[in-house]
This record gives sequence, C-alpha cells and structure tokens, in this order.
Amino acid sequence: MKGKVFITATFNNTLVTITDMSGNTVAWGSAGAAGFKGARRATPFAATTAVEVAARKAMGAGIKEVEVYLKGPGSGRDAALRALKAVGMKMSLIADVTPLPHNGPRPEKRRRV
Repeated sequence: MKGKVFITATFNNTLVTITDMSGNTVAWGSAGAAGFKGARRATPFAATTAVEVAARKAMGAGIKEVEVYLKGPGSGRDAALRALKAVGMKMSLIADVTPLPHNGPRPEKRRRV
C-alpha cells in the first residue's frame, strides 16, 4: 500500500505525519513525543527516533511505499530520510515543500545596539 510522509523539521523539533494517498492520517510522531525534551529535540538523533516510531506504526497498518515531503530548515531533515530507509520503506518521491516568500511583508526594523 502507498502513503505519504510529511516531515516538518523546525529549529526546535521534528514532526512526522504519515498518511494514506487520500490524506487520512495513519501514524504520526515527533521528537518530543519520542521522549526528548528541551534542546535535545532539535538533534538529528531525535528526528531519527521520531521517524522510526511513526514508520513502524504505519508499516503495521500496511504502508510499504511512500512519497516524502520535507519542510523546514531543521537539522532533522537528512536524518529523517536515513531513518525511513533503515526501517525498510520504499521511497518513490522526495520533495522539498518549504514555503518561500515571494518578497512577502516588510521586514522588521533593524536592531540598534
């Protein structure tokens, strides 16, 4: 069965959601839910653990092949991909969907010290 994996890697945490092809959530996880607290949530190891937990749940539900959508600048991006491969999921697509502004709102004023 095919599915989609959405990985959001922020500077503070890594969030993983695994859905079926129609978008219904099958499994989810995060570095915080995997037992990491504080600054350790931002580490690649925490991201690896979070992805492994979510991927095992999804494989129990019958998902074997996935499309991966990465979002955000965090350190857990590469580690999350390696963890998916290590668990044994086949990746048919890897896409970066990080939102980039097309020159959005005016920036904050410059800090004067």
